[in-house]
Amino acid sequence: MGHPNPPLTMRGKLILSQRVVVDKRPVAHVAKELGISRQCAHRWVRRYREQGEAGLVERSSRPRSSPTKTSPQKEIEVLQARRQLKAGPLRIAAVTAVPARTVARILARHHVPPLAWCDPLTGELIRASRATANRYERDKPGELVHIDVKKLGRIPDGGGWRAHGRSEAVRGRGIGFDYVHVVIDDHSRLAYAEIHPNEKGITAAGVLLRAAGFFRSCGIPRIERVLSDNAFAYRLSTDFKKAVAQLHATQRFIKPHCPWTNGKVERLNRTLATEWAYRQIYTSNQQRTDALAPWLNHYNTERIHTGIGGTPISRVSPR
Repeated sequence: MGHPNPPLTMRGKLILSQRVVVDKRPVAHVAKELGISRQCAHRWVRRYREQGEAGLVERSSRPRSSPTKTSPQKEIEVLQARRQLKAGPLRIAAVTAVPARTVARILARHHVPPLAWCDPLTGELIRASRATANRYERDKPGELVHIDVKKLGRIPDGGGWRAHGRSEAVRGRGIGFDYVHVVIDDHSRLAYAEIHPNEKGITAAGVLLRAAGFFRSCGIPRIERVLSDNAFAYRLSTDFKKAVAQLHATQRFIKPHCPWTNGKVERLNRTLATEWAYRQIYTSNQQRTDALAPWLNHYNTERIHTGIGGTPISRVSPR
């Protein structure tokens, strides 16, 4: 049995290997284009060089032998101890002489619910499991917008390493970064973006005000809440706070180190990277900049969003 969730299809692994072996491109660059780690890319390229296309077939990750594997009898003892003691892995380990981490794996493998979900007297499951797959969505456009910044390396004139490889003449070090300020409406997924040379608070404030104007032109009369991470430009900037107040909106922040709370704008950042920033090889920074507005129009008016079953503009102005 192969990997149940491979990062690339057979075709994807072949494209990766040929770009490295045939086109002589660096593994790290191709890996980033295809959204996988360098370690994974090096493994497929090595197998392709050694065995050709046959080496790209998924292999089972199970070891040939497991001499220390817990016996079925021991697993039965662990499950019986759990039913009798109604205790966690540490107490079960003391009784069965099975390491606590192994006990935890056995319980998980047999889908034994956590103690907190069970009746303390009978051990019966009484609490519904908590599933983080349930997504939230505001009821109407403008009720909440997400805001963030995507950082991209600038492209030197004539093209950078994506066009020419890692030669010194086109490396482009020292030319700085572009900061793509993005705003997305929670309900409709209508998106707005601008490219700036910094991520300062005054810049973010201007983006928010212009995004509000764009949303009004599309049929969203006002922004009620603004959700962001805890970056300086959002939490401590006076200019940004004034912009939020000017819109008569409420500012909200995600919990530190929990970017999934701002998941809609994080997903937009990923879509921006794959469908605009790295979609093609640009020969100048201006060329990439000029391609942003047409792509945004396509995203808002033509591209089907699977999360809402249509285009963002259709949720603002249903047809």
